[in-house]
Amino acid sequence: MSKTTRATQALAKAGIAFTVHSYDYDPDAERVGLQAAEALGEDPSRVLKTLMAEVDGKPVCCIVPSDREVSMKKLAAAFNGKSASMMKPADAERLTGYHVGGISPFGQRKTVPTAIEEAALAEGLVFINGGQRGLQLRLTPKDAQAALRAIAAPLIA
Repeated sequence: MSKTTRATQALAKAGIAFTVHSYDYDPDAERVGLQAAEALGEDPSRVLKTLMAEVDGKPVCCIVPSDREVSMKKLAAAFNGKSASMMKPADAERLTGYHVGGISPFGQRKTVPTAIEEAALAEGLVFINGGQRGLQLRLTPKDAQAALRAIAAPLIA
C-alpha cells in the first residue's frame, strides 16, 4: 500500500502536520468507519468519516464521527439549503477520484463545499481517511478544517 496519495500530497503542500496510519481494511464491514476505529484501537468519535452528499442538487462533503449518523436536515441547513441527500457511490467516486471506503476530503478531484461536525473540533487529534482503503491520517481537527476551508456546523442526528 502506498502511503503517498493525493490526500497526503495536499496536506503536505498546505504545510499541515499529520501522521499516516495503516490498518487491515475489511471490505465486508457493515460500517467502514467503525471498523477503522476498532482496527486502530481508537475511540469512534475520533475517527471521522467522509461522506459525499448533495444539498439542493449540488455536491458537498461532510465529515462526522464514525459512530454517528448525519442529519440530512442539519446538513441542508449548514449550507443554507432546503434538502440534502447522500450522493450515489458511483457519483462520489467520479467526483472525488477516490473509491468508496477510501474517500478522503483532502485532494479530491474537484473541490466542493465542506462541513465538519462542530463537536469533532473539541478533540485533540482525529483520524480522517487518507485517500485509500486502510489508510488514515491523524491530525488536529482545526488543521483539517483550515486545510479544507470547511465550515463547522452541527451535522449529526
